[in-house]
Amino acid sequence: MKAFASRAAALWRRPAIRYGLPFLASAGIFALALTWRPAIAPIPVPPPASFPQAQVARGAVLARLGDCAVCHTVEGGRPLAGSRPLATPFGTLYSDNLTPDPDTGIGHWSAAAFRRAMKDGVSRDGSHLYPALPYEHFTHVTDDDLDALYAYLMTRRPVREAAPSNRLIPPLGFRPLLAGWKMLFLRKGPVATDPGRSAEWNRGAYLVEGLGHCGGCHTPRNLAGGENRSRAYAGGLAEGWRAPPLDRTNPAARAWTPDALYTYLRTGISPDHSAAGGPMGPVVESLSSVPEADVRAIATYIASRMAGRESPVRSRPTPDDPARAAGLFPQGATLFAGACAGCHGQGAPMLGQGRPALGLATNLRDEDPTSAIQAILLGLEPPVAGRGPKMPPFADSLTDAQIAAVLGYARSRYTDRPAWPNLDRAVARARKESAQQ
Repeated sequence: MKAFASRAAALWRRPAIRYGLPFLASAGIFALALTWRPAIAPIPVPPPASFPQAQVARGAVLARLGDCAVCHTVEGGRPLAGSRPLATPFGTLYSDNLTPDPDTGIGHWSAAAFRRAMKDGVSRDGSHLYPALPYEHFTHVTDDDLDALYAYLMTRRPVREAAPSNRLIPPLGFRPLLAGWKMLFLRKGPVATDPGRSAEWNRGAYLVEGLGHCGGCHTPRNLAGGENRSRAYAGGLAEGWRAPPLDRTNPAARAWTPDALYTYLRTGISPDHSAAGGPMGPVVESLSSVPEADVRAIATYIASRMAGRESPVRSRPTPDDPARAAGLFPQGATLFAGACAGCHGQGAPMLGQGRPALGLATNLRDEDPTSAIQAILLGLEPPVAGRGPKMPPFADSLTDAQIAAVLGYARSRYTDRPAWPNLDRAVARARKESAQQ
């Protein structure tokens, strides 16, 4: 014991230890102080009648524009009751209950607490929220719109539903770390108005950059999970699908116009482009019932971001070279004839009914094959009232090698793009990711 005390005393006499430890302790306390946020006092659950009906109706539209129910409703569960698993590279998060239930939802939240969560990513109790709630974008929404959204949520039927515990890679479950993430990636402030643009364009910019949080899927992310702002709208990943670029690098065979985008966002299909699949389906479903002017504003803004891209002109025909493709992918040609040609082959009765030809499909032209793979694995469902193209899933009937062969054949036959490299591995990876969603 005396020897231990003697060694400890000797260590303490060293300047690096004597002055360094108190400095590190002070720095640690200071860092924790920076992450601390006070709790906001709970309020009695406000009666639904206390909110003006006009405000609630406006909030209902904003909720659809923000796709709130998409992430906050578990499959087969009650709307907005949360508990939906959200897979991330860092583990699985579960969405919160947004109904006014006093124990498991936001029933005791004030409007101020709700605004803080949306703008600062801080819960009513002062804990930091994970950016699966896209407060990177919601921070740009006006207080009036957030108050209307709050009014809508607080007038929903309460549902008692506690979300499961998150399953994250250690030490990411330590929420104070999120304060550092926000210092790096959270940029507050309103969406700047461009006086040189129309009111419709500026409305679209506000919706896309704010509640619509389109960049959350269509912008690549860095290793820390923040959006790479220097490559805004250059394409990203969403629930195992590829969100294509919404900038000048968009791979569509024909340039997107505001009218084409409006039709696509409203119905899930553009005859000159493609059909909505994967996570885009619920987005279309939400946008199908909001005011037309808002969807047109979104389309106008996004079309302007893609303007000026280098792409084939509208009058240029899309390729169709079955002989060349069969020479490169003979197995793919056989599989395509048996499984795909009935709907996609030349003269198929389903073509020419508002459905885009394969040569126009963005997924088939993209430099990343992920969404084309997922469309074959999982199929496509019409997002709006059963209207639009439907494609059955082939995950159980085709192997990874067969899917790679079919896609290699289709890309070679219907596009002028180079073959995807390592397609077998890409199919195996996409199948694994879709199984985890």
